[in-house]
Amino acid sequence: MAQNMMLYWSSGSPPCWRLMIALEEKKLQGYKHKHLCFDKKEHQCEEVKALNPRVQLPTFKHGDLVVNESFAACLYLESAFKSQGARLIPEDPAEQALVYQRMFETDNLQQKMYDVAYYEWFVPEGERHESALKRNKETLVAELKLWDGYLEKMGKGSFLAGKDFTMADVVCFPVIAYFPRFHCPKEKCPRLMEYYEMVKDRPSIKASWPPHWLENPEGPDTLKNL
Repeated sequence: MAQNMMLYWSSGSPPCWRLMIALEEKKLQGYKHKHLCFDKKEHQCEEVKALNPRVQLPTFKHGDLVVNESFAACLYLESAFKSQGARLIPEDPAEQALVYQRMFETDNLQQKMYDVAYYEWFVPEGERHESALKRNKETLVAELKLWDGYLEKMGKGSFLAGKDFTMADVVCFPVIAYFPRFHCPKEKCPRLMEYYEMVKDRPSIKASWPPHWLENPEGPDTLKNL
């Protein structure tokens, strides 16, 4: 079945990485894939444009079906291959609700992290202000405290939505992995860093680890002074 799948992806992209984790968890190894470099604008190739009107990655195709948004593609895989590999969405409605909540909250964490880590990349030099960066940092610290509180409430050794690894972890781990890579002080999010250490060696995550992170384990220190 995986041979009918095609994934266009880029190394280190959280949306791409989460879809690759989902494919691993659902035992769908052997899918076709093509790595494209954002810096070289390779994702703007005609192959991607023909499948994805937003010209974004990941772009994912299964047979004749194209599913481009990473959340949608992950949920599609769980639905289409429910009995295969790990069960990523629980049956219980209350447990499902928490999984979905943590999934969609991930966008908050990712955007607030980007607003600090990539401030100089996104904001033109003439428009940068220390006061704006300071506010971004304060907002990110508050967000990290929120996630630390979630894990604290659930107890040591918990995943993001409970005792089991779920789609919440599939979706959010690629964002969380940026914090140690960008040298975020552990004291700013101790529970989140405990979670990172617990999950980073999971087979699906190791198998999909960004290749350029393996080549260069140390990222920039843009979160060092958070």
